Amino acid sequence: MTAKFLQKTLLTIVILFNALVVISAQEMEGEIRYLLVHNWTKKMMTLDYLSQQQRDRMAYMWGNDSEWKTYANLYFNSTESKYEDSEESAEHEDDGYSWRRDAYAIRRNFEKNTVFDIVTVLSKTYVIEDTLKAQDWKILNDMKEVAGHVCMNAFWEDTIKQQKITAWFALDMPAQLGPERLCGLPGIILEADINDGALLITADRIQLKKLTNELDKPKKVKGKHITEAEYREKTDELIKEKRKAEEAWFWALRY
Repeated sequence: MTAKFLQKTLLTIVILFNALVVISAQEMEGEIRYLLVHNWTKKMMTLDYLSQQQRDRMAYMWGNDSEWKTYANLYFNSTESKYEDSEESAEHEDDGYSWRRDAYAIRRNFEKNTVFDIVTVLSKTYVIEDTLKAQDWKILNDMKEVAGHVCMNAFWEDTIKQQKITAWFALDMPAQLGPERLCGLPGIILEADINDGALLITADRIQLKKLTNELDKPKKVKGKHITEAEYREKTDELIKEKRKAEEAWFWALRY
């Protein structure tokens, strides 16, 4: 049995399974809390335009404090979703340091197939309004349990940010949702590993419940409105500038 045949067989199983639970999916609504673990040393090591000496020096500076944890929440129902940073702290902030929260809210309308994303680039707020375009995932054939749900993995590479992303999506939650700006798989993404642990995003609490006003759209949003193509262009330009200056781009742009 070839790997290609096995992958097609597993994908067929996923599609058939999703078809069996489509009725429950139409009624699925609730909130997922994700734990985000940032590893600054691993992030620095992925910057191939820095010398090994520069990367080693940064790793030495971080020492045992190279990880930082935050929470984010995904709210969803059968037609739309919103993902945003949580006010809940995942770290003890007794040392007086707190995580800077930039404007960030990721909205998906699956009935209209649109996005309404609020992002920050170089401390400037932008509103991305465009048609929803999912990542070009390659579904693999591994399985594991995440937050009590059996998940299958998939892979996608972001060529602009030079990120290799492995996502784990739930077989029993057939909705094309996920953390950050990730979407487009046959089930909700419950875990995403970016660049082998440079950023690890894992669902640690899933609550299926009736939402109140969590998905309400703000009446006024400050920020320049742009398209997805314009956002990708700004991202590409910023990373090229940081590469030329030999600086880490993720201090000016979400990882």
